[in-house]
Amino acid sequence: MASSDESPGLMPPGDGSVPPGKTMTVGQHIIDKGAQLMQSLKPIKQMSQHVCTFASYSHDMTRQISTHHYVSRLNQDFLQCAVYDSDDSNGRLIGVEYIISDRIFETLPPEEQKLWHSHGYEITSGLWVNPRVPEMIQKPELRDLARSYGKFWCTWQVDRGDRVPLGAPALMMSPQGVNVGMVDLVEKRDNKYNISCEEMKKSRIDIEIPEMTNSYADYWMQTGKGFAIDVENTDMKLRAPFP
Repeated sequence: MASSDESPGLMPPGDGSVPPGKTMTVGQHIIDKGAQLMQSLKPIKQMSQHVCTFASYSHDMTRQISTHHYVSRLNQDFLQCAVYDSDDSNGRLIGVEYIISDRIFETLPPEEQKLWHSHGYEITSGLWVNPRVPEMIQKPELRDLARSYGKFWCTWQVDRGDRVPLGAPALMMSPQGVNVGMVDLVEKRDNKYNISCEEMKKSRIDIEIPEMTNSYADYWMQTGKGFAIDVENTDMKLRAPFP
């Protein structure tokens, strides 16, 4: 069993809904607010979008989670996302996803492409949404995103009940047409934001998805094989001593 698929052992006390630890003091709140006023926090301020969608574990497709991506764009072909388990103020940072255009993806070697998933189905099926943003405003970017690919590493398996980030990161996959069992998650999401996945699907029927003829993305669909990360001891590379 790979490390990213191991069940957690003994964990700190608590029910898993929040990390273990004491409530923040007034003094700590003051320190944080002061730092926020004095520091630039430039990378954080570049986050311009909130996306709610879904993901499955590459090593266990029966485990599916709702995700909240906070997106910043480095250029027209490259986005990076901090991924949380909710959009609440106490949302837990559970991973990171990198998103690249098809132009960049096609330059990657096959072994690397296998770690990426396509976004076409996720977009056209209405699973990918920008909460509270009108469909007509986000439609132009959705056309580009339907041709993009993502690599999503989950570092905190909160759905498993992990109270702190445990073990190795897990590679995540995008929902595809053969997936089942996500009905409850979608209904809960749609009710929260007063939207309809089915209506979005209809409105996106004209969005084109690239043919996957020479792509190794969504590798599990082609082979039935996923990926799991293992952790093993290794000899360290050491710096040479100063003369």
